[in-house]
Amino acid sequence: MTKIAIILGSTRPGRNGEAVAKWALDIAKQRGTAEYELLDLLDYELPHLDEPLPASMGQYAQEHTKRWAEKIAEFDGYVFVTAEYNHAIPGPLKNAIDFLGAEWNNKAAGFVGYGSVGAVRAVEQLRLVLSNLQVAHVTSQVALSLFTDFENMSTFKPAEMHTGYLNTTLDQVEAWSKALATLRNA
Repeated sequence: MTKIAIILGSTRPGRNGEAVAKWALDIAKQRGTAEYELLDLLDYELPHLDEPLPASMGQYAQEHTKRWAEKIAEFDGYVFVTAEYNHAIPGPLKNAIDFLGAEWNNKAAGFVGYGSVGAVRAVEQLRLVLSNLQVAHVTSQVALSLFTDFENMSTFKPAEMHTGYLNTTLDQVEAWSKALATLRNA
């Protein structure tokens, strides 16, 4: 069965992303069409990039990098749950991506963003970063507003329409993950 990670990209205290990621995971698991797992960057304790060689060489020296690489390699695709900080993705998410190279290649990605304007600028930045790593990103995405999908900008209460957007995103990630299997297995 296709394995897809839902990656929670914020490690900030009091983050809204945890509720968003759990919501996405609950909906994804109900589908029964792929195996989904939540990966919280807090659980990996990645320091600021500390590998002596570029990730493209695949020669990881640090145990935390090897653990992260092993985990990311397990998946056929990803759904990134990202906040938007200063029109960009959170630093810990960019750092986590930069640690690895080939583990990301020939896989699919979708996005669930949250912020004042649904994290659309952060998602666009993430699309650029992932393109360089040969990750096929799908068109559909979920854009959650801190003003309309969170009570007092902290309690997650998504509008019902977002469930449909999420399911469309998951459909696309699953389809592309399966299609790219031939490249991963070549």
